[in-house]
Amino acid sequence: MFFQISTDRRERELDLRNRFAGPFAARCWMIGGGPSLRDLPCAEINQSPTAKMAINLAGTQLIKPTFWTAYDPANRFHRSLFLDPSIMKFLPRRRAFDLVPESTEKVCECPNLYFFNGHDQRGFDDFVSSRHEGIVDWNDSLVQAIDLVYQLVFRRLYLTGMPMQVHPSEEMLRLAQERGVEYNASGTLAGFVEACQKKGIRREELEQAALPEQYHFDEQKPLASAIQTDLHYFRVVQFLRLARRALSVAGVEICSVTPHSRLNDHFEYRDAQEVCEEILQLHGDPRTEPTRGLYTQSHCRSLRRFGLMKDLLPPKWAKKGEAGKPAVPCPQLDAFDDAQEIGLKDPMHRDVPSVVEQMKSRRVVIDEVG
Repeated sequence: MFFQISTDRRERELDLRNRFAGPFAARCWMIGGGPSLRDLPCAEINQSPTAKMAINLAGTQLIKPTFWTAYDPANRFHRSLFLDPSIMKFLPRRRAFDLVPESTEKVCECPNLYFFNGHDQRGFDDFVSSRHEGIVDWNDSLVQAIDLVYQLVFRRLYLTGMPMQVHPSEEMLRLAQERGVEYNASGTLAGFVEACQKKGIRREELEQAALPEQYHFDEQKPLASAIQTDLHYFRVVQFLRLARRALSVAGVEICSVTPHSRLNDHFEYRDAQEVCEEILQLHGDPRTEPTRGLYTQSHCRSLRRFGLMKDLLPPKWAKKGEAGKPAVPCPQLDAFDDAQEIGLKDPMHRDVPSVVEQMKSRRVVIDEVG
């Protein structure tokens, strides 16, 4: 599915699927470029000990991403992003020979950058699946990013800075109110402009007013482009709504952490600060974890609140390390596990041979049933 391309157009495939799998459902912040991102706890999100996928220019100067993807040409993005080896970057094959802005490098030469083939013949019912060999192409970077992080194994996605809507500016709303136009916040920007024109407000008057705020970073589109962007956002929200069953089958949970987003009508909404605190509870807080004594202590750091644990093998597993199968664990490991099981206070301080002798003298009761 993923590959790198050299400047002489040779391709090298790489197996990145499930690369970030762990024992629990992996979480990922999905960073959007909406103006509401400025009102979220960006410092906490930036320091959150889990992955962050940024889309296009989202997060600029607020959140450094772990992953990044885009749908548009390379000249719309930053040279520093392309050349940063600490950011894992994913782009469609067609961007391989774009020039990195303000440089002579090709995109395919950039470090930690991977390409994929787009798949434009995919329906809602199989939006995300492990059987796909390409990444969905619905002319949108958000659905592309969701498919990408799914393939990398992330299953709990927090959509951040994604109002998925462009609202009229305050100046536009005042002009509309003076002419008796009532703004429907759940509607579209195109619908608002049409209602204004029906009340005699010329398109030129609206264009001369302050433009709608569209991004958290310093960028602006003319009114016609803002209208199309808002319609595009509306379509993407409907795409995701119609793909909810496929997401459920694939084990993907979408959670919006953007207040007043169009997504909130169809997906779970949670407070961003609450999510940050939950992640710290699950992963630990790198800002406060102590270091004193870690290089000198010798006691076991297992939490006593957990129950008994013992490393076992499947019942019919090979006993002597047959081809393709692991050997049975060493006796010392079994002795250590049993030391915990019989309640020794600190097995790390016990001599393993003496523990083995204790185990030989243990009485075993077999309760046969049937």
